[in-house]
Amino acid sequence: MKLTEKIYDITTGEETFVEYEETKEETKRRLDAQKEIQAYEEAKAKAEADKAAILARLGLTEDELKTILG
Repeated sequence: MKLTEKIYDITTGEETFVEYEETKEETKRRLDAQKEIQAYEEAKAKAEADKAAILARLGLTEDELKTILG
């Protein structure tokens, strides 16, 4: 995968763009980060579904629960 890096020189205001191939370490970090993000999103979706199921069993809306809990 090609990566593009933007370098900004604050003293001159000059922008330089450098393209290079992703290293094996960078690829591993990127893929690991994607897996972590996906796991987080799945856990968040599961928590929301669990919350909705509990509210449905109680017969409450989220606003009503917030009112009750203060």
